[in-house]
Amino acid sequence: MKRAPRFQTGSVVFDKRRKTWNFLQWVNGKRRSHRIGTLQEFPTKGAAWRASKAVLPSPTASVRNASTLSSLVEAYRQEKMPQRYSTRLAYEAWITNHILPRWGDSVITELQARPVELWLSTLDISPKSKVHIRGLIGRLWEYAMWRGDVPTERNPMTLVTIKGASKRTRQPRNLTVEEFQKFVQHLGEPFRTIALVCICFGLRISEALALRWCDVDWLNGRLKVERGIVRHVGDVKTEHSRRQMSIDRELLELLKVWKQTAPFPAPDDWMFASPVQLGALPWSYPWVWRVFQRAASEAGVGKLSTHSMRHTYRSWLDAVGTPIAVQQKLMRHADIRTTMNVYGDVVTDEMHQASSKVAGLALNGSLTDRKLS
Repeated sequence: MKRAPRFQTGSVVFDKRRKTWNFLQWVNGKRRSHRIGTLQEFPTKGAAWRASKAVLPSPTASVRNASTLSSLVEAYRQEKMPQRYSTRLAYEAWITNHILPRWGDSVITELQARPVELWLSTLDISPKSKVHIRGLIGRLWEYAMWRGDVPTERNPMTLVTIKGASKRTRQPRNLTVEEFQKFVQHLGEPFRTIALVCICFGLRISEALALRWCDVDWLNGRLKVERGIVRHVGDVKTEHSRRQMSIDRELLELLKVWKQTAPFPAPDDWMFASPVQLGALPWSYPWVWRVFQRAASEAGVGKLSTHSMRHTYRSWLDAVGTPIAVQQKLMRHADIRTTMNVYGDVVTDEMHQASSKVAGLALNGSLTDRKLS
């Protein structure tokens, strides 16, 4: 027979100080204690447990009194919803399109591991999206515990497994040097400079579009990355994303040329201000994405996203022999595993060269470069 959850049944505890058995239970988010009897009356915990059934309420009483998930979500929006705009936007999409249509009239205690896992398996979305939904339901569980709606216990979402969660449905696009050169030849300004800034610093497009001229230290050749823009100007993705980066001398000259020709060159102006918005906002991401797609098609390098610049940056760091610890700092990742496992792929012949060097050691005992066929 299926055992009822502990928050619905309660537990029997012996009070050593008073020498009494007590029945502890959560009722409407509050902990209640009922005295069962003394140790003389009930010499064993089993006897005390059998006697406690007199104070045990209906198993569904706490469920009936609990608020629905819709009410819990509304409270979560007010108290615990992340403030970063892009994160809130994503959370609202998962909540509105998936979680509330299925679970809105349920209580949080009904979102157990098995039913949630079975439900997720029926959704026609990517494994990564399922992971995001599982994580958000887990946060709602934690919020319910924090608020006292349910007792603090193991989050059932930690038991939910998602097949293929660690595998990509699409491999990220990395450009070779030749492909990038063909690509930028089909870009006009300011989109050519946007692409160069993204690939030379590994910036996210939201960070590149949020640059202002005052972020450039012309004397010392430094660039401050301290904000992002996703429909609204906000903070960078993580605290590790906030960093000052060195600017190559040639790239610095290129930025000076763009500043001299830019329609909005004041220190507080956007580096890539949109003339359509009269400089009040930078060029929008959808517009940049369309320009990149058209240029990629004309260059014959296939489809690519704006984030391909960041992936390519990581690949090129590998190609020039940059130590992985330095790569982590340049990519501005909090965890080095993200640098190693998520970003970058081999886009030049360095694997061939490395393999050839190992073969040279084995066959000739020499580290000299072998001629590539």
